Amino acid sequence: MEGNVMLFFLVFFPMAGAVVSYLVGRKHKTGRDYAADFVVAVEFAAMLYVFVSYFTAAGWIGQNPAGLEAAPGYVTYGNIPGVCGMGLHFILDGFRALYGLVAAFMWLLSTLFSKEYFAGYRNRNRYYLFLLLTLGAIMGVFLSADLYTMFIFFEMMSFTSYVWVVHEEKADSIRAADTYLAVATLGGLVMLMGLFLLYHTTGTLSIGRLYEVCGRIMHDSNPAEEMSQKALYVAGACMLFGFGAKAGAFPLHIWLPKAHPVAPAPASALLSGILTKAGIFGILVLSCDMFLHDVKWGALLLLLGVVTMALGAVLALFSINLKRTLACSSVSQIGFILIGIGMQGLLGQEDSLAVRGALLHMVNHSLFKLTLFLAAGVVYMNIHKLDLNEIRGFGRKKPLLHFIFLMGAMGIGGFPLWSGYVSKTLIHESIAEYINALRMGHIQAGILSVGWMKGVEWLFLISGGCTVAYMLKLYVALFLEKNKDGAIQEKFDALQGKYMGKVSAAALTVGACLFPVMGMAPGIIMNDIADLGEDFMHPAVEVTIKYFSVANLKGALLSILIGLAVYWLVIRKGMMEKEGDGLVYVNRWNRYWDLENAVYRPLLLRILPMVFGVICRILDSLLDGFVILLRKTVYKDSRIPHELQEGTFFTHVVGMEMDRMVHFLNRTAWKRTPHKEECEHRLAMKHEEWEENGTIISRSLSFGLLLFCAGLILTLVYLLWK
Repeated sequence: MEGNVMLFFLVFFPMAGAVVSYLVGRKHKTGRDYAADFVVAVEFAAMLYVFVSYFTAAGWIGQNPAGLEAAPGYVTYGNIPGVCGMGLHFILDGFRALYGLVAAFMWLLSTLFSKEYFAGYRNRNRYYLFLLLTLGAIMGVFLSADLYTMFIFFEMMSFTSYVWVVHEEKADSIRAADTYLAVATLGGLVMLMGLFLLYHTTGTLSIGRLYEVCGRIMHDSNPAEEMSQKALYVAGACMLFGFGAKAGAFPLHIWLPKAHPVAPAPASALLSGILTKAGIFGILVLSCDMFLHDVKWGALLLLLGVVTMALGAVLALFSINLKRTLACSSVSQIGFILIGIGMQGLLGQEDSLAVRGALLHMVNHSLFKLTLFLAAGVVYMNIHKLDLNEIRGFGRKKPLLHFIFLMGAMGIGGFPLWSGYVSKTLIHESIAEYINALRMGHIQAGILSVGWMKGVEWLFLISGGCTVAYMLKLYVALFLEKNKDGAIQEKFDALQGKYMGKVSAAALTVGACLFPVMGMAPGIIMNDIADLGEDFMHPAVEVTIKYFSVANLKGALLSILIGLAVYWLVIRKGMMEKEGDGLVYVNRWNRYWDLENAVYRPLLLRILPMVFGVICRILDSLLDGFVILLRKTVYKDSRIPHELQEGTFFTHVVGMEMDRMVHFLNRTAWKRTPHKEECEHRLAMKHEEWEENGTIISRSLSFGLLLFCAGLILTLVYLLWK
């Protein structure tokens, strides 16, 4: 190993800690909990130390970090040659330091919350084992210096996190886990094909070198490079398929709405908040190093982002399950991030707003889902229900939980003075900037015209409004409405001060307080966070934005008003029915609209096997017919010679002659006592016996030693003779 030892520690310490905590848990459950807490606390402290050390060396403390790199004396790489053939390679930069810190922080809070959440669960030892293994894998992904290392830890992360989804081992959990594993495995295989093609085209998988090599290929007008450019697009599409599967982008989003409701809440927080960002990280590598400022690539990501954003928002609106709503919300928010990344490709040299908005919304969404899923975990660990009709009124008379959920809801809804407003404003402004550039003629329209982009802008605002609507639905159901059953509501109210332990309360409060703090000082906190990713995401120019200008506030307020209208018209009027003295939430989503059950499972499990089975049978029959035709015409079959039933040709000939001799003697000398004529059979049997004995002897150790000794003796005789 060579390089910065702390990079190895960040990746492999949680994995070693996973084994230790598992062994401790076999003997002492409480000791296991403390061991896991210790591992994640040390991991967070180590990541914080690396974060501070890197930026201290870069001269970041007290300065503007844009464009700064670590000092020459600070080692930012780590290599383990020979592992898995090509070795493992790690690197540290501003983006990796930031997201490593975000991941360690989220793991710390989730693990602290897990102790109380899993108090009544079984298989806790297994859960903690794979929780810590996944932490090491996610660190390996974010710190990877090449796509090969990223792929190894990416696949490791997929298989270890599978155990989270299947944890409860119920029918729904197993089916959701099967879907998750199928999507992850298929994505990994397609990604691997892309890696093979990329390495064949460029000769490297190093992320740092891709920026230079791919840039030269993509901008070379030489016709000889045309095939290389096409190969890069194909490789990029294959890897986008793999990374998009983990990110939850359409059409591979199907695992998210099913895995999150059945997984434990702390695991759901990490699945949504961090593991999806591992996929986004891969897409950023493709967009910032392989296809930087490529219009075609940017348009593809923009369209994928728009569909993902709108579809996720619609799914969340129709859901009446608390965790499923949050899961569908994750799909929608991933769409917002993909739009920001796509705008980077379209804007070219004017991409700063898009780059900073995408990065900030990544960080925001990670923290939003940490808080919201843990808050949902508080509800579930008390009443073990998630249906909105059954959990209505749970949050009444619980001011701390009320505050925590409200902070997360207003943050993800994009309300001014909360952090989500900042990131969404930047992405929205990048769309507006592109539309203005098209109108002014500064950028050629290309694939997307002004009209199309205005449609994208309105879908962006409407989807933001849907975010407000479905979060308002959850907030009203939990904290404002009363449960239809008065006795159940009394039980909910009686839980005041008893529904959450002090450690869990502290973990959730810390996460919730970040959103208004970050949102109220965007020029200080949010800008500095955005600056951390500039050395990785390669923005062309730096742009200053007034977050609380009238134009930006107008866009946010318009989206909020749309959300209020959607809540009233779609949810209150369309998704609620009168039952008895009150209203109940009704699931209006038709089961035939399920993409997995309606398309993927029938296509992959029935239609495609049947179609390819028929094709293979036809091809097999055609090939057999062609062979028979050749045998009947060109290659006429010769007669099959007589085959001996036993023995060899020698035993056959000698035996026949001996039988004739016996026959002759039986008619002359042995006339009184004739013998049976079976010499051929006896010789054949004797030959088989000799063959069998010879095989046994030749395979024995003693025979081998005998031959060795004989050879050694002959060698000595030869040397003495000479």
